[in-house]
Amino acid sequence: MDSESYRRYQAAMVSTFYPETILLDHSVMTDGTEQSYASNILTLLHSGKTLVVNSRKRNGLILFKRYHAEFAGPGAAVGGSYDTDCEMVLPIGNLSLLTPESHEERQKAYLIRRQWIRLIKQITENPLPQQRVQKILDQFEQYFPLPVVAQMPDIVFALLVGVLPQTVAVVRRLGN
Repeated sequence: MDSESYRRYQAAMVSTFYPETILLDHSVMTDGTEQSYASNILTLLHSGKTLVVNSRKRNGLILFKRYHAEFAGPGAAVGGSYDTDCEMVLPIGNLSLLTPESHEERQKAYLIRRQWIRLIKQITENPLPQQRVQKILDQFEQYFPLPVVAQMPDIVFALLVGVLPQTVAVVRRLGN
């Protein structure tokens, strides 16, 4: 294969996998009001204010960065200078964001955010894409109601664990 055709192949693969608008179609899971809710959350995150995902509820926030997604679960800090590169958000469950009252609360929230990142990192260290997908699906299904997880688009899980959305679709189809 000469280098010119190889380059063409690479460009085709990238554009098929991650077009610029792929997340825009899936940022809202139900009605149009959630889109404005999600954009309000994004505006709040970009304001530079540090917030904490309420640890007393089964809720969380998927933060879409340029080439990946992160999950901030209960107790995790969001916003501040940490999420200025966030391009889109997807609230999971009945999202509740709180303002930390003290420096210690803020510090604890950042430590919890780091724990959530480490959990996803452990999943992504598995070399087999199908097993990464199965593990992230299992984690979300243990924590959130099955209809909520089933409603989440394949691209969300793909960006969380570094696989193609088609891999998520296959694992979901075989799992049912």
